[in-house]
Amino acid sequence: MNLYAWLAISVFLLTLIFVIWQPKGLSIGWSATGGAILALLLHVVHLSDVWTVTKIVWDATLAFVGIILFSVILDEIGFFEWAALKMAHAARGNGRKVFFFIILLGAIVSAFFANDGAALILTPIVLEKMKLLKFDTKKMLPFLLASGFIADSTSLPFITSNLVNIVSADYFGIGFLHYAWRMIVPDLFSFAASLTVLYLFFRKDIPASYRPEDLPDAAVAIRHKGMFKASWVILSILFIGYVLSDLLHIPVSFVALSIALIFLIAGAKTHSIEPRKTIRSAPWSIVVFSIGMYVVVYGLQNAGLTYFLGHLLRWSTNGGLYSGTLFTGFAAAILSSIMNNLPTVMIDALAIHAANVKGILQSAMVYANIIGCDLGPKMTPIGSLATLLWLHILAQKGVKISWQTYIKTGMVLTIPTLFITLSGLYLWLSLIH
Repeated sequence: MNLYAWLAISVFLLTLIFVIWQPKGLSIGWSATGGAILALLLHVVHLSDVWTVTKIVWDATLAFVGIILFSVILDEIGFFEWAALKMAHAARGNGRKVFFFIILLGAIVSAFFANDGAALILTPIVLEKMKLLKFDTKKMLPFLLASGFIADSTSLPFITSNLVNIVSADYFGIGFLHYAWRMIVPDLFSFAASLTVLYLFFRKDIPASYRPEDLPDAAVAIRHKGMFKASWVILSILFIGYVLSDLLHIPVSFVALSIALIFLIAGAKTHSIEPRKTIRSAPWSIVVFSIGMYVVVYGLQNAGLTYFLGHLLRWSTNGGLYSGTLFTGFAAAILSSIMNNLPTVMIDALAIHAANVKGILQSAMVYANIIGCDLGPKMTPIGSLATLLWLHILAQKGVKISWQTYIKTGMVLTIPTLFITLSGLYLWLSLIH
């Protein structure tokens, strides 16, 4: 490797360390920006690369901000708490049934409100309900880990279900309907696999029964009836907007931000939320992080490292479509677990482009990369920023999960689920192509 390759790797690793470490609460946006500036100063990247990266990630990051905004508003009016209580009462005191319902709720929220929304909004709600049912930490753990795991493992079906999905879809020019047609079936494989492995792993710790009368009625969770009713209409418009964004070639971020604006206006008029507070709570640092981090990643391409990975991906297809699908998916998962899924999805996207494969082989690689980057982060706490934040939230609420426990659980749950999901992708693509 030449000097520029070593510089590119060094800048990337240094930036990643600061992003994950966050010394003294340093924002991930500042860390990524610092890395991008360092890459520019060392001529690892050029100003033109910054513009190229911005064109790739602007839609994904703004869409993510919009999704988080209206997810936070729905949380504030009690939408998700209402849903959790509804399912807890529907299980009628059956511990295994409520375990299934929690997983189902997590899958639905992840699909429509993104994985970060599912993990970070649902987890505190689930924890609160477990405390009301007087569950000890051992009994709580299956529900908490299940809600965190399912948020990522079922964030496959729509472009908007995961920031990783949007980045990859934008890079390869994939529309909402085209993406959904190819990924809903693998998502069902992932849901079935996740449900099975979660139950088998936690079956001895799931309480056989609980007292549903210890929980309040679901209606109590609704903080504003007018906004609650309006939210169903607005969410219907949201999904129609996603479909139209594909047909009319409108960036998906326009739809997500428009719906967030509608929610903000409705919330302000009904005095059910504080718009300024909600806007300030949006993850604006993600916008800066996405551009900065991907500028750093682009330096790896300029140094020729993504071309090397592209050759490996192309080599994997010598064994056929199934071999290429599994190799790409597991490579993405391993890289995501080691260095975070957000840079990984871009590195792999650049590598797939460099592999220069066409047709069904390229489709398999693109979607296998997404699956690997969605599921792979669950193997380690550093795999995604959401997981680090999720662990931090639990620790603040008195539930501490050690990294050793997390990695042991994450490995056992992720590997079989990933294999089954990638196999489902292979079977589905073979059928529809």
